[in-house]
Amino acid sequence: MKRISFIGGLFISLSLNVLAQGGQPVSSIRGVVRDAASGQVLPYVSVVVVNKPTFGAVSDESGTFYISNLPVGRYDIQSSFIGYEPVTFRELLVSSAKEVFVEIRMQEQIQTLDEVVVRPKVNKEEALNTMALAGARMFSVEEANRYAGGFDDPARLATAFAGVSGNILNNGISIRGNSPQFVQWKLEGVEIPNPTHYPDVTGLGGGTFTAFSSQVLGNSDFFTGAFPAEYNNALAGVFDIQLRNGNNVDYEHTAQIGSLGIDVASEGPFKKGGRASYLFNYRYSTMGLVGKLFPDMMENKGIDYQDLSFKLNFPTQKAGTFAVWGIGTADKYEDHSHKSIEYVSSDKDTWTDDYMGAVGVENKVFVSNRSYLKTTLAGTFALNHLWGQVRDADAAQNPIPLVEVKNNHANIVFNSFLNTKFSARHTNRTGITVTELLYDLNYQFTPDFPLYAGSPIAEIADGRGNSTLLSAFSQSSFNLNERLTVQAGATAQYFMLNGHFTIEPRVSLKWKAATNHSLAVAYGLHSRHEKLDYYFVTTPATGDKLVNKDLDFAKAQHLVAAYDWHISDNMHLKVEPYFQYLYDVPVDANGSFSIINHNDWYLDKALVNKGKGKNYGIDFTLERYFADGYYYMATASLFESRYCGGDGIWRDTRNNRNYMANALYGKEWMLGKQNQNVLGANIRLTYQGGDRYTPADLTKSQAAQRPIFNESAAMQAQMEAAFLADFTVSFKINKKALAHEFAFKMVNATGYQENNGFLYYHTGEVKMNRQSISVPNLSYKVEF
Repeated sequence: MKRISFIGGLFISLSLNVLAQGGQPVSSIRGVVRDAASGQVLPYVSVVVVNKPTFGAVSDESGTFYISNLPVGRYDIQSSFIGYEPVTFRELLVSSAKEVFVEIRMQEQIQTLDEVVVRPKVNKEEALNTMALAGARMFSVEEANRYAGGFDDPARLATAFAGVSGNILNNGISIRGNSPQFVQWKLEGVEIPNPTHYPDVTGLGGGTFTAFSSQVLGNSDFFTGAFPAEYNNALAGVFDIQLRNGNNVDYEHTAQIGSLGIDVASEGPFKKGGRASYLFNYRYSTMGLVGKLFPDMMENKGIDYQDLSFKLNFPTQKAGTFAVWGIGTADKYEDHSHKSIEYVSSDKDTWTDDYMGAVGVENKVFVSNRSYLKTTLAGTFALNHLWGQVRDADAAQNPIPLVEVKNNHANIVFNSFLNTKFSARHTNRTGITVTELLYDLNYQFTPDFPLYAGSPIAEIADGRGNSTLLSAFSQSSFNLNERLTVQAGATAQYFMLNGHFTIEPRVSLKWKAATNHSLAVAYGLHSRHEKLDYYFVTTPATGDKLVNKDLDFAKAQHLVAAYDWHISDNMHLKVEPYFQYLYDVPVDANGSFSIINHNDWYLDKALVNKGKGKNYGIDFTLERYFADGYYYMATASLFESRYCGGDGIWRDTRNNRNYMANALYGKEWMLGKQNQNVLGANIRLTYQGGDRYTPADLTKSQAAQRPIFNESAAMQAQMEAAFLADFTVSFKINKKALAHEFAFKMVNATGYQENNGFLYYHTGEVKMNRQSISVPNLSYKVEF
C-alpha cells in the first residue's frame, strides 16, 4: 500500500503543478552522425531542421550535434556532408519534457564519370541494417505510439504493414500466410523467447500483451522475407528489436496510469558530465493491482502481470562501448470455471505461472578506422507452469488432475561479428553464434483435454538436459556504381541434439533506375528447428521412444522483388511480389496435420519431415509521411498460402486469408496561445479474409460426446471476412520541462468475433465458440 500511495501522490502533485508552469515550451534534438557502413562517427556534418531552417547545427569531432531551444512540435531534419548521400529524418516529435535523440547513418558516395542526381534518403524507407535490400522495413517507437491499434506493441503495429495479418485475442502475426510460430524475436542481436505476457496460450507465436514498453524501445527493423545472412533459425520473419540508450546529459522521468497498467520509467546520466547512462521501465497490470487490493471481490483472480526492461550504457576511452541490457516478465493467472448447462464441460480450476527473461552484456569496439567488433554474452530463460483439476460433484473432496505442464528452458548465447568497410564499394560482416540450450520439461494431460471423460492423466513429453546450436555467417555488400548494389552471403547452422545441419545462401540486388525509382530482388534459403518439447514427445503406441528426436530443420526458399517509387518528398509507393517454397516441414506421416497449421501450445503426435508449403502474392504500400499536420497509409495484399501434408494432398493453410487491406489516417492540431499543446486523432480500418478451419465430424462427435474434426476436409471451411476498426485520441499539454498526456485507445471497436475453439452441446451440435474482445485503454501520462 505504501508503494501505491507514493505513486498516487506523485500523479496528484505533478498534476497540481501544471498551472504553475509558464513560458514558451522548448526542447532540443540531439544526435550522432555515423558512416552507415563502417559505423565511424562523422564530424562537420550539417544538420538542419527542414521545416524551420533557422535551426540547425554542425556535428563536432565526436560526430554529435545539438539543436536547442526548438519550440515543441513535429519536425523533419536533414543532414548533408561532402562525399555522402544526404539523409532526411522524418516525423520527429519534440515535446517539452524529453529531448529527442537520433542516430543518423550516411552512405558514402561512389565517384563515377556519370554523375546522378542524389535524392536525400528518408530514414523510414530503408531498414537500419544496411545488408537488407528488400523484404524489410524500419519501424519507430513513435509509430508504435501513434498508429491506431498499435497499443505500443511492435507485433500489433506490424499488422498495419502489407503482408502481415493479426488477431484480436492475441498479438501473434502471420507474415504472408506463414504460421506465427515461424517469426523470430531478437533483442540487441540475441534471439529471445516469445516476449509477450501469457505466451502461446491463445495461439503459438503470440500472447496477450507485449512485454516491451515504448519508453525503452529504439528504432528497430522488421523483416518479412529473404532476410540477410546474419539471421538464422527463422522461416517467416524477424523482429530485430533495439533498446535505445538513456539520456546521458539530463534526467528524464515518466509515469503513466491506465486501464491496462501502471508504468514508471526513468533515464539519465550516472554522473553529471559523464557519458554513461541508464534507462529502465517497470510496469504492473491494473487488474493484478485490483486483485491484490480487493481479493474478496474476485473469485477468479484473472490477469496479473508485470515486466521490467532496462539498458545501461558505458562508453570508454579505449575499450569501446559496453552495455548491459535486460527484459523480464512475470505472469500469473487463476481461473475457477463452472460446468455449463448448455455444452459439455466440467467444474475446473486452472492456474498458470509464466516467467520470461533475457539479460546481456555487449561490447562494441573499433579495431581500426574501418572495422568494428561487436560481441555479446547473454542468457535467456522461459519458465512455464500450468496445472488444472476437475471439481465434478463426485470429486468435490478429491479433485481429479486434468493437466500439469512444466516447460523450463534457458539459453546461454555467445555471438560476435566483425564489420569491415574495405572501401566505399565493399563492406563485409562475418560472425558466429554459439547457443547452449538447457531444458527441463514434462507434459501430462488427460486424453480428452481440455475435457475430462474419466481417463487418468498421462505423460506425452518428458526431457531434461542440454544441447548446442552453432551458427556462422558471412555477407558482403558491393556498390558496383552509384546505381547498382549487389549483396551475397551465406549462413550455416548445426543442431547437436540430433546432428542436423544446413548451409543457406543469401543474395540480393538493388538498381536505382532513376532518381525516384528503384528495383530490388532478394533470394534466401532459411531454416529453423522446432520447439524443444516437440523432440521429446512419446506416444502410447511407442512407449518411451522419442518419436520426434530426429526431426530435421524445416526449410523455406524466399524470393522477393521490390519496386520503390518516391512520388514526392512526402509520398512513397512500394510494391513487393514474392514467392516462398517450404519443404522438410514436420507433418503426420499419413494425415493432413502440418506444423504450418499447428496452433496449440503442446504436441502429442509423431511427425516426419515430408511436408511442403508455398506462399505467393503481392503487397502494396502507399504512404504519405507526416507533414502539414496529417499523414496516411494504405496497404493491400493479395496472396495464396497452401500446404501439403503427409497424405500428399495440397490444401489451404490456416492463415490463407487470400486478401487484406489497411487504411490509416492521423491528424494533429497545435493548440494553446503559443501552439504548445497537441491534440491528436488516429484511425485504422482493416478488412481481411477470414481464418480457415477444419469442420467437425458430427457423427463421430456425437459418439464421443466432444468435438471431433473431419481431418479429410482439413482447412476447407472459412470464417466470414473481418472488418476491424481501431482508433486513438490524445491530448498533450506541454509546459516548461513538464508534459501531460491524456489518451484513449480502442482496439476492435467493431466488436468482431474470432474463433476460440469449438464446443459440444447437449443437443448433439458442435458450435464454434466465437469471442469478441474490444480493448479500451484510458490513460494519463506525465513526463518531467
